Amino acid sequence: MVRGEGSTVWDAAGREFLDALGGGIWVAQVGHGRRELAEAAARQISELAHFTSFFEYGSDQAALLAERLAALAPGDINRAYFTCGGSEGVDTALKLARLYHHHRGETDRNWIIARHYGYHGATYGSGTATGIPDMQVAVGPNLPHVEKVLPPYPYRAEFYGGQDPTDFLLNELSETIERLGARNIAAMVGEPVLGGGGVIAPPADYWPRVRELLRSHGILLIADEVITGYGRIGTWFDSAPRGMDPDIITTAKGLTSGYVPMGAVLMRDEIAEAVAGGDRNFFHGYTYSGHPVSAAVALANLEVIEKEGLLARSLEIGEWFRGGLVTAAGLPSVGDVRVEGAMAGIELVVNKETREPLSMELALEVADDIYETHGVITRNYGPTLVLSPPLVFTRAEAERTTAAITEVLGRLDVEAGRLDSR
Repeated sequence: MVRGEGSTVWDAAGREFLDALGGGIWVAQVGHGRRELAEAAARQISELAHFTSFFEYGSDQAALLAERLAALAPGDINRAYFTCGGSEGVDTALKLARLYHHHRGETDRNWIIARHYGYHGATYGSGTATGIPDMQVAVGPNLPHVEKVLPPYPYRAEFYGGQDPTDFLLNELSETIERLGARNIAAMVGEPVLGGGGVIAPPADYWPRVRELLRSHGILLIADEVITGYGRIGTWFDSAPRGMDPDIITTAKGLTSGYVPMGAVLMRDEIAEAVAGGDRNFFHGYTYSGHPVSAAVALANLEVIEKEGLLARSLEIGEWFRGGLVTAAGLPSVGDVRVEGAMAGIELVVNKETREPLSMELALEVADDIYETHGVITRNYGPTLVLSPPLVFTRAEAERTTAAITEVLGRLDVEAGRLDSR
């Protein structure tokens, strides 16, 4: 890709595509080619391009951004630590959780609980927490003391042996805590809505009950909002309406709409004070942590999101997707359609009754056909076709996207295991 404007991008051959994935990876909240963000970057580069935020130094832009995020964050989450992206943010959060307990005298609290199907990044620590096995293949020993439990996945009722999903999962989590020993566990990490797992939202009672159980054992809760933050599901942070009440929130992607790399780890005051209060130093950081240009762009990006009402637009996009995918939902290859704000997952199956998932190869062929035939960029995460467009998406663009998906899936012959030509 060589150029972008709004929700449209052009490749090196001059072909035009509708970006229904937000920069291809859940990112471009304000769309492509925004002059406001380019001007903010240029202005900051001319004033101070870079100065380290490691230990004793900082910049005015990073301080202003931290203040802005503290005002937007839920509850008493008032402190920020800046990274270059989501993977680094999750690594930072895991380290913060362990250090918090260590400095409070509970030095055995090193275990982290994550979930199968969760996506938390690709670095050593975040990649171990990620619940997608391919991330851990052939890289040697992974980060120790990471345990995974099942996620809430209502469509896959077979996971829960006929029980209510939340009841089953709370029992599993309780047994896991007992087996590991509550005083050995530092934190649990989870996405409010599983993104890379296929846009999977939990039952309404799941996160409040998980939160209550963890709190009763002194275990921290890390909300991974790298995808869901900054308006993707209609609020600044999706963990609040889900009832997570997290201790730490990891963010990135929509923070700058992808214009420059940046992540922010947000935390309660007591966590910041435990790891960096008084004479303590948080011996951690990256060359570009709190980068002044990234912070300036993030501030401009947040202003655009607020000024243009993109939180509300996210919910509108969701309604357009729901309406546009009604016909697709009735096709033989579509097992489930899930829409959460401006993100959607269309889970493809071989058989609606057995819910046998479509092969990765055929799901990829579907995404490729939508790209080549209709000029619409989607992506398959396993058997699930995913949408995550810029929040400036128009109704016409949403309708073009859902029409393209419906047309291609209408040619998918699941019995023969092939995608027929147009």
